[in-house]
Amino acid sequence: MAGSPAANPFDIVFTQMDYGLRAHVTGINGTLETTLAYWRRIAEEVRRVRPPGVLVVDDMDGEPPPPEQLLTFVLSMKGEGMEDVHIACVERDAAQIPQVELAGLMAYEHGFNARIFDREEAAVVWMRYGER
Repeated sequence: MAGSPAANPFDIVFTQMDYGLRAHVTGINGTLETTLAYWRRIAEEVRRVRPPGVLVVDDMDGEPPPPEQLLTFVLSMKGEGMEDVHIACVERDAAQIPQVELAGLMAYEHGFNARIFDREEAAVVWMRYGER
């Protein structure tokens, strides 16, 4: 359609689960802007649905933001409504886990209850039974 905004380089499928909200993210990452855009979209849905937690399954191609931009990402998410929910992130690309874990540590230091997983099954157990 003419005049419509450019399509996002990502797609998110939200599903209500017994532990809260599941967000399955696909597409192409590689920039801080893309990462912020999809996390802000998740935050929007969290504000709308008000789940106790959100499990984000990252099936995106491309890299997460570089380490020097991770603090900018975390600080940009403050005030978006994610501070009060249990956040589990499943990173399917094992090579990216250390970088995503660094973002998770920074998030924890800034008031977010986030944890990183390499398997969705482990994340679901934490969502259901982990400390709140």
